[in-house]
Parts: sequence; C-alpha cells; structure tokens
Amino acid sequence: MATVAGCAKDNEIDVSGGVGITATRSACPAVAVPLYTGDITLFDPATSRDAAAIDVVATVTNLTPQCNDSGEKVYQVATFDVVATRRDAGPARSVTIPYFSTVVQGGTAVVAKRIGNVTVNFADGQVRGTGRGQASAYVDRAAATLPADIMERITRKRKAGDQDAAVDPLSIPEVRAAVQRASFELLVGFQLTQEQLEYNVRR
Repeated sequence: MATVAGCAKDNEIDVSGGVGITATRSACPAVAVPLYTGDITLFDPATSRDAAAIDVVATVTNLTPQCNDSGEKVYQVATFDVVATRRDAGPARSVTIPYFSTVVQGGTAVVAKRIGNVTVNFADGQVRGTGRGQASAYVDRAAATLPADIMERITRKRKAGDQDAAVDPLSIPEVRAAVQRASFELLVGFQLTQEQLEYNVRR
C-alpha cells in the first residue's frame, strides 16, 4: 500500500532530510480472482460427483487489467482467458460457462455486480479448449481518492527523534479506515452454484 520515501536506495532511510511515506496506491481498482472461484468442474451426469463423471474442468487464467484513470470516472477493464479440458476427445463442441464481475469497496461492500458468459470451443478431436472473457468497472475518482488531510498524514516528512517518527501512519485507525474506504477491487470468477463452490472448497 505504501513505501518509504526520501531514500537514496531501496530500504535506505534518509534521516538528514526527514522521513516521509509516499503512497503508491492508484485510483484504479485492484483486479483479482476470489478464492475458490477460479475453477469450475462440470459433471455428466450433472448429479454425479464421481471422478469418472467429470465432463469439463475450466480455469480462469491470464487476468489482465487495463485502466483509464484520466477522467472523473475511472474505467477499469480486465480481460481473461478460460482454459478447459474435456473428458473425451470427441467432435467439435462449445461449452458456455457463466462468470461474475463484482466491484467491491473497502474489502466488503459490493457496489456493482454483473453476470456474463464465456464460450469455450473444443476443436474436433481435441480435449483442450479455450475461451476469452472481459469484465469492466467504473469508479468515481472522488471516492477512490484519499482526502487531503489523510494524504498529508501519510506523506508528511518526519525527522529522526520526532515523537511520531517511528509510527506507521497506516496503523492509525482513522487513516487506515480512510484508505480502506478509498480502495476498490474488481473481482472476477466463475458464477458457481453453492454445490460447485463447496466442491472447490473440499477438493
């Protein structure tokens, strides 16, 4: 979230000119795949959970963000690949898999959610197939920007011997809360049923 500044080299603190902290955070939402949602297993028959009944296994990979933060609305796009394997190298086949994209503020508050579909195409005689999907999010720049007084507390120069020189400003509750409120994430994963999610957790 933050790194020490005023340094000649990494991890070297310049005590002569005072010590400050430079926030490296961005207004762009962080992009990630939530735990247990990056894989999906489809069975045939659908009610079976035997290994022999596994039809298709797919994984979200190559999640790549691209952000435009030049305006009042910050626009984050994330593209991703879905790589899948099927049980039988049969004729050409397409499988459509639902996915979600969710914008989360402060680590807990869902401010938007969309459902989309990725189509995975298997060529004739091939057990491996691929698909490509995209998620996007708009975030108000004002909401993703730290208040000036909080930024000042984080980046203010501190001299050796000052009472608060050794205090990490991000350990102060109101500073930490402000940083959390201004933090957004774009989360992408498969739209799993409760049973599919439990299967991922157990395996």
